[in-house]
Amino acid sequence: MRDIVVTVIIFGALPFVLKNPHIGILLWSWIGYMNPHRLAWGFAYSFPFAMIAGVVTIVAFFVSIKKLHFFWTPAMGWLLSFVVWMLVSTLFSLQFEDSLVELVRVIKIQLVIFMTLFIIKDRDKIHMLVWVIALSIGFYGIKGGVFTILSGGSAHVLGPGGFIEGNTEIGLVLVMVLPLFWYLYLNTTNKWARIGLVFSMLLIPVGILGTQSRGALLAIVAIGFFMWLKSRRKFAPFIVILMMVPMLYAFMPQTWHDRMDTMKDYENDISAMGRIQAWTFAYRLAVEKPLSGGGFGAFNPMNYERFSPGAVAEGTGMYHDSHSIYFEILGEQGFVGLGIFLMLGFFYWRIAGRIRRLTKTSIQHKWAYDLASMLQVSMVGYAVGGAFLGLAYFDLSYHFLAILIVVERIVEDSSTPNNQSVSSRDGMPENSGGWARASSSSL
Repeated sequence: MRDIVVTVIIFGALPFVLKNPHIGILLWSWIGYMNPHRLAWGFAYSFPFAMIAGVVTIVAFFVSIKKLHFFWTPAMGWLLSFVVWMLVSTLFSLQFEDSLVELVRVIKIQLVIFMTLFIIKDRDKIHMLVWVIALSIGFYGIKGGVFTILSGGSAHVLGPGGFIEGNTEIGLVLVMVLPLFWYLYLNTTNKWARIGLVFSMLLIPVGILGTQSRGALLAIVAIGFFMWLKSRRKFAPFIVILMMVPMLYAFMPQTWHDRMDTMKDYENDISAMGRIQAWTFAYRLAVEKPLSGGGFGAFNPMNYERFSPGAVAEGTGMYHDSHSIYFEILGEQGFVGLGIFLMLGFFYWRIAGRIRRLTKTSIQHKWAYDLASMLQVSMVGYAVGGAFLGLAYFDLSYHFLAILIVVERIVEDSSTPNNQSVSSRDGMPENSGGWARASSSSL
């Protein structure tokens, strides 16, 4: 039955995608982040729904290309540079065939990210995209929170598959989407939706702790402080955090506390020592191949023995993956790739900060202020938790960057002298000619 429901929903939405390409972005995001077909047990489980949704969205994109407004920003240039550099690193990869498979996967993701920049172009569409992303990933946090409570916190919360299959990966992405629920709460008027968002914000942190991921724990501590710091309403988050922290800490079982305590004695923790071994390997590989790195899939036994011999004999018991977004990029894309990756983070923070400055006193654009603030909080969680988890190529951080770029464009266009008439409903100029002029001059 689940297979049929998922199939009917996805294929039923495809005709609407051809007429409204933004529905394609929403559909692809739902499939990519929630993996609803993974909740089925029959033919739908491995059916290529994401590929079909992506192809139809691309067709809709080109059909609607005359109606879209193209523009260019430095952040987009760096994002394109990152894609180009991944192509270069693949050409010089130490394991070309494996790298090529992963490159195709990443290119598909980046293609949708770039389409998002031109298709999602007003407040309403951004708001819908945020809802889809938040609920698609938040579903596993809500479900995981209930599971953690019912199991007494003794079992691991796991992800649906793909990039976020493991407990550490789902823990990090839940940390990243948690601030979006606060943004939605601040900008939603429906009473029942707000109540649902409150319950979600109570259950998701429980689900994050239920992953028993130490990196996710550090990340949620970091975003707890920044969510209070960046929020427009500081009292409510403060009270919630103040009440929940001791309750959750006391609720979790001794096995959870024992696992978290290993961060104090990392020398005797096999997993922690494995991470250090992986980071050492990534650095040695990057020193040997400083420009291109080892390419996608460089963290394999053959390369370990070549660049960091004896890794297994040093107490790890196995060859570890990168376990860090920074060392993952360093080992696979070299120092150049790492530099571009860090520049993307710099522009992410800079754009969000600029949106906050432009909209701090604006009633019309308080939604943009709230969204930029919460996306900054998400970045803090990604930067902290990602130091211990390998999710450098996962869609979410790049999608957040695309959203920020679009929001900045909306705010800029609505405040230009030629666009004083602004719709209070979506924050977009009634005449989008300003955007078109900016776009043509940028191109």
